[in-house]
Amino acid sequence: MTSVIHSQAADIPYAMTTTAFDLPGYRVVANLGVVRGIVVRSRSVFGTIGAGLQTLVGGNISLFTELAERTRQQAFDTMLVQADMAGADAVIGVRYDATELMQGVTEVLCYGTAVRVQPLEG
Repeated sequence: MTSVIHSQAADIPYAMTTTAFDLPGYRVVANLGVVRGIVVRSRSVFGTIGAGLQTLVGGNISLFTELAERTRQQAFDTMLVQADMAGADAVIGVRYDATELMQGVTEVLCYGTAVRVQPLEG
């Protein structure tokens, strides 16, 4: 699997994803299985030094916050591409997990269940 960047996100709208196991207004008509996006990132020496300086002031360490957000977004978008490739139009049960593989290197995993849905008749 190749790495997916944000600009390569699938056609599944963010509104068609949820951490719940149902999507309000829709019914699941097909379960296409688990899909995932995995990103492994390391901190740069310069980023670590900059973040170290931010710790002297206290509060939010924005360099790490931005890195974490970009990494989670890339993992999420990669998951959506996998769901799109599976023929899904929604992803339910979305979760994140992170594991430190070695000092300064972290794996971020975003996963969920790819599904096909139909609008509920009103």
